[in-house]
Amino acid sequence: MKTRPSIGKGIASLIAAAVTVTLMLSPVVSAHAAQAYKVGAVFSVTGRASFLGDPEKKTALLLQEEINKKGGINGHPLKLIIYDDKGDSTQCVIAVRKLINRDKVCAIIGPSLSGLSLSVIPVVQKSKIPNVSCAASYKIVTKNPKTGEQWKWVFKTPQSDSMAVEAIYTHMKKHGISRIAITSVNTGYGASGRSELLRLAPRYGMTIVADEKYGPKDTDMTAQLTKIKGMSPQAIVNWSIGPTQVVVVRNWKELGMTNIKMYQSHGFGSRKNIKLAAGAAEGIYCPLGACNIAEILPANHPQKQVTMAYVKAYTEKYNEPVSSFGGHAWDALSLVVKALKAVGPDKAKIRDYLENIRGFVGQHGVFNFSPKDHNGLSKEAFRMVVVKKGDWALAD
Repeated sequence: MKTRPSIGKGIASLIAAAVTVTLMLSPVVSAHAAQAYKVGAVFSVTGRASFLGDPEKKTALLLQEEINKKGGINGHPLKLIIYDDKGDSTQCVIAVRKLINRDKVCAIIGPSLSGLSLSVIPVVQKSKIPNVSCAASYKIVTKNPKTGEQWKWVFKTPQSDSMAVEAIYTHMKKHGISRIAITSVNTGYGASGRSELLRLAPRYGMTIVADEKYGPKDTDMTAQLTKIKGMSPQAIVNWSIGPTQVVVVRNWKELGMTNIKMYQSHGFGSRKNIKLAAGAAEGIYCPLGACNIAEILPANHPQKQVTMAYVKAYTEKYNEPVSSFGGHAWDALSLVVKALKAVGPDKAKIRDYLENIRGFVGQHGVFNFSPKDHNGLSKEAFRMVVVKKGDWALAD
């Protein structure tokens, strides 16, 4: 009978010990959870540019899931904090400030739009936080076009509009086209592309016979195209994103202008645009990155492996085709993750590491950053494609 108290004391001791161990481990577990690497993202998930932001958000979440399934980044889980700016510059700036001041992220990817990316440059520069934009304008990274000076804390993954223009003009020159017309949307993206089309035209021997504009909410461009038709150009270059680029294609077809070649910017890089054009997009040319055409790239293409892996993972998870825009987010987040693996969550070290990344194989090219180039790509990152039988095909 005397053994029972000792048994009771033994059990009590075990319980006490267990409680003590639990209490000792609790701060360790909490500390480990707090060590997640927090990366911010701002995308236009809804609103006028949802066709950009939605695949960007989906791609970022897909990468986060893949990274964390493999044990995170050097044992630290990746925690993405994503805000929807709804395509609005005010909302975008508020979101970026929230990521910096409240969420304490170590880097920010996005925004989706050129105009919004330009609006947050003063914020990230002042806060000294690395920002990898998913928008196209060369102005996003270039502080001084004359000297080539780059914004210290800003990088971007889409090929610049100047590269797209060079790819288009190179293809035109190859096919004897020199008399062209321009149509563009009067937004930040359209204005930047238009300025590059005008600036680079003399270098490639292009004569611009018409220069028409339209609004981002316009639903009929027959007036602009009718004027262009009267000028008899050999080709038209349209520079816009979203529904307007599809409207231009449909009007071009309806006006019987298919004898005048139509080129779109790299903003046309989604098979959804081909579908929305309802057959009118046949014969449309545009410069695209490798992720759009992964299946038809040659087996020895340097991006074949990474693009095919992304296409497979994305389509299996979301049951929809990839677009250029998701690829921009893949590149942006993957570059930040590469930096985190190398230097940890120190913002200044991430910036310095990004600036010196060389040979990074992404969805839109092989990136070679430098203090004088925070985009890291050239026009060779584009392939000229043509819409054939309702899908992309390599152009000759």
